[in-house]
Amino acid sequence: MPLGASSEVGWLRTVILHRPGPELQRLTPRNNDKLLFDGIPWVSRAQDEHDAFAAALRDREVEVLYLMDLLVETLGAAEARARAVDDVLGSLHLGDTLRDYLRSFLLELAPGGLATAITAGIRNDEVRGGFGLVTSLLAHDDFLIDPLPNLLFTRDSSVWVRDRVVITSFAMPARMRETQLTDLIYSAHPRFAGTERIHGAGAEHVEGGDVLLLAPGVIAVGVGERTTPAGVEHLARQVFERGLAETVLAVPITQERATMHLDTVCTMVDVDKIVMYPNVADQLLAHAVTQSGPGVLDVAGAEPFLVAAAKAMQIDTLHRIDTGLDPVTAEREQWDDGNNTLAIAPRLAVAYERNVETNSRLEAAGIEVIAISGSELGSGRGGPRCMSCPIARDEPRPGM
Repeated sequence: MPLGASSEVGWLRTVILHRPGPELQRLTPRNNDKLLFDGIPWVSRAQDEHDAFAAALRDREVEVLYLMDLLVETLGAAEARARAVDDVLGSLHLGDTLRDYLRSFLLELAPGGLATAITAGIRNDEVRGGFGLVTSLLAHDDFLIDPLPNLLFTRDSSVWVRDRVVITSFAMPARMRETQLTDLIYSAHPRFAGTERIHGAGAEHVEGGDVLLLAPGVIAVGVGERTTPAGVEHLARQVFERGLAETVLAVPITQERATMHLDTVCTMVDVDKIVMYPNVADQLLAHAVTQSGPGVLDVAGAEPFLVAAAKAMQIDTLHRIDTGLDPVTAEREQWDDGNNTLAIAPRLAVAYERNVETNSRLEAAGIEVIAISGSELGSGRGGPRCMSCPIARDEPRPGM
C-alpha cells in the first residue's frame, strides 16, 4: 500500500496506534500534571477500550500498526539502538557518572527491553549502578528517564502530507522525546525506507493535533498553546516548496487546556462537512497563506474560518455540525472529545459513545458513527483522532 494522505476523509488504509502500556502505570497524582495527563487511567480498562478501537478499524479493513512493534523492530539495528540511547540520555539532569552507567545498561538490553525502558521510564530506585551525587540527592522515586504517557496520542508527533511525513516539534518539554522516537522509526524502519521527512523536532513548534488536511492541497493549522506562528510559517514554506499544498490556513485558537489543539475544536467527517465546537465557531478566524513566488509568502487578512476554508477548498459551503445541543452540553461534550472524531471514509467516523448529543447530530447529518468506549482512554483528553496517525489514505473523490 503506497504511503501518504492528502485529506482527513479519504478511505483510511493504514494507521499507527499506540496500545496503552506500562508508561501509563507510572502516572501518579504527583507527576501527572508535569507529564501533561489530566487523569490517572485504569490501565487494563484503557487497554480493553483501545483493543476495541483497533478492532473497529480492522473490521473496516484498516491495517493497524502499533508504535511499540515498529520501535522494537527499529531497535533491532545497532545504529538505531545507539541513537535511541543517545537521545534519551541527552537530559542535563543526569550527570556524567549516572549517564555513563545508564548508557552501558541500556545498550546491553534486547530491543524489547530497551523499548520498554525508554518509554516507561526508569526511577532512581531501579538502577543498580552509577551511584554518586545525582543518585544520592534525588528522591528514591524520582524518574531518571521520564515515562511517555502521551505516546497514546500518535497524531501529535507526525503528520503525513501526501507522500512526505512531517516530524513535528513539541513546545512542551514533557513531549519532546516522542518526536525523537517517531523520527527514529521513520528514518530506520524498513517499512518507511525512502520516505522524506520534513520539518523536524528541532524546528519551530508545530504539533500534529493542530494540523488538519481539509482537502488535497489545503491545510489548516491551529496557532495557540502548542503551535506557534513561526511554526506555521516554517511548515508552509516546506509544503509549498515541495508542491504538497497550495494554501495553508493559519487559525488562531484560544489559549485554554480544553482547546489546546485545532482538532479539539473541529474535525472533518466528510469532504464538505466538519464537526465543530459551537461556543467558539463564530469567533474562529483564519488567515490564508499562499505563495506568489519562490520563497514569497502572501498572508491574507482574517476571515471567518468556514468562509476561508470553503474558498481554499473550492467548494460552495463547508457545512458545520455542532457539538451538543446547547452551550452547556456543547462545552461538556467538547471536553469529552466530542469534536475529536476519526474519519475512516467520507461520512464514516469513529467517536466516543459517551457524546450522545454530538453523535446524534452527526447521524442526522448523514454521518455513520462507529461509537467506541473511552471512559479511561479519554482521561488524557484525547479522542479517536488524537490516538491515530493515518499513514495511508485513498485520495478523496467527489461522490465517495
